[in-house]
Amino acid sequence: MSNALTKANINLYAILRNIEDLCILDEEMKLLIQDTNLIIKFIVKNGPEGYLLFKKGKCKFETKKQKSNITLYFKSPNHFNEMIDGRANPILLKGLTKIKFLKNEFITLSDRLSYYLKPTKELLESPTYLKINTLLTVYTAFYALAQIGNTDPVGKLNAKRIPNGTINISVNNQAPAINLTINNGNILVNKGLASNYRASMTFSSITVANKILNGEVDTYSCLATEKLQMKGFIPMLDNMNKLLGQVPSYL
Repeated sequence: MSNALTKANINLYAILRNIEDLCILDEEMKLLIQDTNLIIKFIVKNGPEGYLLFKKGKCKFETKKQKSNITLYFKSPNHFNEMIDGRANPILLKGLTKIKFLKNEFITLSDRLSYYLKPTKELLESPTYLKINTLLTVYTAFYALAQIGNTDPVGKLNAKRIPNGTINISVNNQAPAINLTINNGNILVNKGLASNYRASMTFSSITVANKILNGEVDTYSCLATEKLQMKGFIPMLDNMNKLLGQVPSYL
């Protein structure tokens, strides 16, 4: 059973934050925002807060407070989740003059993100689509994992069992690459590989990562054939995988 606050955190910090990467990976989306210079603030009462910064043809997701051009307010985590599901609208607190961007470019970005995060067998036959889908899926899964470990009741219990330290996750030690730092049950996610780490999970290729994360191949068979490698302090990885197992219930 999903938790409304955890789901809201995932929707903002793991899914919408992918617009940052979408605008790098997809040429059409890169062109779409090339002349956009504004900041959107998402604020959820008793929930998460975050910002999408559009500047000089790039997008960046931030959690640090920013001065926004557009402020979207949500009355509760459920209200925000319903907006993500297309069943509710945000409350516009600021940015009436920028509403054209919300109704056009932002909807186009959101639809394109959904296109990449909801693959079909036919779409995955394209190497370009496969790569983008895998990159965004890896980021979504592990940013979501952190939110589950930090706020979901069962997830918090699993997170507390992970020994302190850093776990590197990558595809053949290249992008997509992220690291999870665990400190007394609190999980922080950063892009890139950490130099000091206690454990690592490495997928041998984009295709392998895609099939494992989409549940198309058995993890243990991939371990046996070294298509998936887990090294270092294994108890960290064992307990992290319990959190990873909770991700599908939210996505």
